[in-house]
Amino acid sequence: MTDTTPAPAAVEDDHHGDILVELAGEHSEKLVVSGERIPRVVLTRAPGAEVDDHIVIGTRNPRHLTLTVDGREATITPGKGKIRRRSYRVDVRCAGTSYRLVPDSIPSSRLARDGKHIGDFSSDGDRRVLAEWRPGAAVEPADAAIGYALAAAFGTGGQPMWMMLVDTVSELLP
Repeated sequence: MTDTTPAPAAVEDDHHGDILVELAGEHSEKLVVSGERIPRVVLTRAPGAEVDDHIVIGTRNPRHLTLTVDGREATITPGKGKIRRRSYRVDVRCAGTSYRLVPDSIPSSRLARDGKHIGDFSSDGDRRVLAEWRPGAAVEPADAAIGYALAAAFGTGGQPMWMMLVDTVSELLP
């Protein structure tokens, strides 16, 4: 039997060193983010959950997702991902801190910690993630680990609603 698990994707973060993003499991049901200077984050899809091929982790249903940060459980609540760009947000509550990754342009999403914008992420859904930290933001290791995990698992960016409507109308025209 051939191993179809993709090779880990590595990136060097300016603040947190080398970060590794990998998919694990026979059906890519686990995404792991790790590095020497960040806590290990594990996002797991429940066995038997319906899989959406457009999402790296396979689902946006919070009942089918488990998130741990450095071995401690965190709460993850992805938006439904419908027409509006903001519906693709992903919220996390971890150790009394709230995080939100939300698309803010076609290619990228912003990460907020307790409502404050701390960085911008971009990922095409191939587990390769680029992070750009806001000047002056005090970025903690957990911030980076969670941001990389969310960007890798759910992708980043989104078209504005008007652009989606134009695409839909143009597909309906002969």
